[in-house]
Amino acid sequence: MSGVASRASSELPVSGIPARIPALPGLGTTWYERSTRYWLRRVRTVVLMLAVMAFLCFAAVNLYLGFRTVLPSTVRMVWDWAQAAASCVAVVWGWVKQRRDHRKALLDPPAPAEFRSRKRAEVRRSAGLALAGRGLLAVAAPIMPAFAAWCVGWFAAALTVREYPSEVGARRWLQEHGSPA
Repeated sequence: MSGVASRASSELPVSGIPARIPALPGLGTTWYERSTRYWLRRVRTVVLMLAVMAFLCFAAVNLYLGFRTVLPSTVRMVWDWAQAAASCVAVVWGWVKQRRDHRKALLDPPAPAEFRSRKRAEVRRSAGLALAGRGLLAVAAPIMPAFAAWCVGWFAAALTVREYPSEVGARRWLQEHGSPA
């Protein structure tokens, strides 16, 4: 379903060669021609995210195992099954949430300058959230597997899209600001 907006924007012809192709964070200018370098960058991102997700899942399971040792054995079995069910639901929920956000972002994609400013604001905000999140880990231990599953679903959906909203926005920006050679 997200391919409708994506396909419509990427198949629009660019009149002539633009004066300057904007570089996008993580993709550089490779997004324009989508050559081998573009796909290598996308694969690099997937491999990096797989490593991050593996670490997150490892930490979540270990934190949860530490929590479950204090539970009585009958409660432990019920809680484990509840975690398994919650994790299955959370993977799907993370996937659906990301795909909806992606579809919404494709309808109004950011121009290159707007995308860069959003990324800078996101990076500034994430440092504070990381510090605040450390204290919440002890409280969140009982639900860490479900949280990790949600993150896996979210990242899997984010990394398997045909085109990022930043690419769509950059293509539209080029159509408006590009100049024929």
